[in-house]
Amino acid sequence: MSASVSITGDFTRAPAGDRSAVGRRAVVILALILLVTMALSMTTGASGASALNLVFSWFGPTIADPAALPRDQTVIYQIRLPRMILGVLVGAALAVSGLLMQGLFRNPLADPGLVGVSAGAGLGAVGIIVLGTSLLAPLTALLGIYSLQIASFFGGLITTFLLYRIATRAGQTAVPTMMLAGIAIGALAGAITGVLVYVATDSQLRDLTFWGLGSLSGANWTKIMASGPIILAALAASAFLAKGLNALTLGEATAGHLGLPVQRFKLATIVAVAAATGASVAVSGGIGFVGIVVPHLLRLIIGPDHRFLLPASALLGASFLLLADAVSRLVVAPAELPIGIVTAAVGGPFFLWILLARRNALPW
Repeated sequence: MSASVSITGDFTRAPAGDRSAVGRRAVVILALILLVTMALSMTTGASGASALNLVFSWFGPTIADPAALPRDQTVIYQIRLPRMILGVLVGAALAVSGLLMQGLFRNPLADPGLVGVSAGAGLGAVGIIVLGTSLLAPLTALLGIYSLQIASFFGGLITTFLLYRIATRAGQTAVPTMMLAGIAIGALAGAITGVLVYVATDSQLRDLTFWGLGSLSGANWTKIMASGPIILAALAASAFLAKGLNALTLGEATAGHLGLPVQRFKLATIVAVAAATGASVAVSGGIGFVGIVVPHLLRLIIGPDHRFLLPASALLGASFLLLADAVSRLVVAPAELPIGIVTAAVGGPFFLWILLARRNALPW
């Protein structure tokens, strides 16, 4: 007696529920959206400078307006271009930082601005701004243009490490403890920051007031050179964390059985979050909710795979911040609204929606 077994099927097709194709398409679409928002950022402003006139000048002086060209070159090259580049870097850094924290704590409510990490980074930056010419003058002289970014990095690093140590016990992170500890750490950092603001000079106080609400108005090439390498390094390092974050969603014990060095991985994630958040806060101030709005929205579209969530979050975070910056420049033109107000106006209701949608799953 003979028997034959016939196995048929298309094994080249992705299994049911696999969103890899969706993730790839989303990354391509978000890259195109970012190009559009970058162009919008370069053409938006109260000065009336024309980026198109500058482009025309590249092909010959006959098709450009020579009278307006010096103004256009100054505004585009010295104001709008560095502002656009800084917006891309900061938006990507904040969105990826939020995604990394959510993966680390395995909870979509984690965000550097909500759990005190941004407050800790801000404390480091304010300390350098206020005390950099007196008590911390030797440190400022040693670190040069990187002093603000390094101080913010260590402020965010210490805050993130404390938060994780307080909220994690026996390998399990308690979400209520995380949120409450973040509020307490943020309040403590805010209190110390308030003392520093109290002793600040009038010129320092004006800078700190606008900086605290978040803005890209002070963007220049020096800030990009100081913060850009740190942010780019953190973003590049985060690309190597994708598979580990996927494994961590199964729990720390399971991730360890899969071969993930859990403790070293968590330390690397904390350092990446602190670097990206610290460098961003140092140059843009307190811009909140980017890290919670962008990753959560993308999870609804492309699923939980961090291989696609990380690049998609960087692209959408950059586009989101550039759009918020454009709104901040236009809504009260020729004045400028702090960008943190715009992101809070969008992120606050979005955060409430997440809470209402997940209230039955939350443990309190």
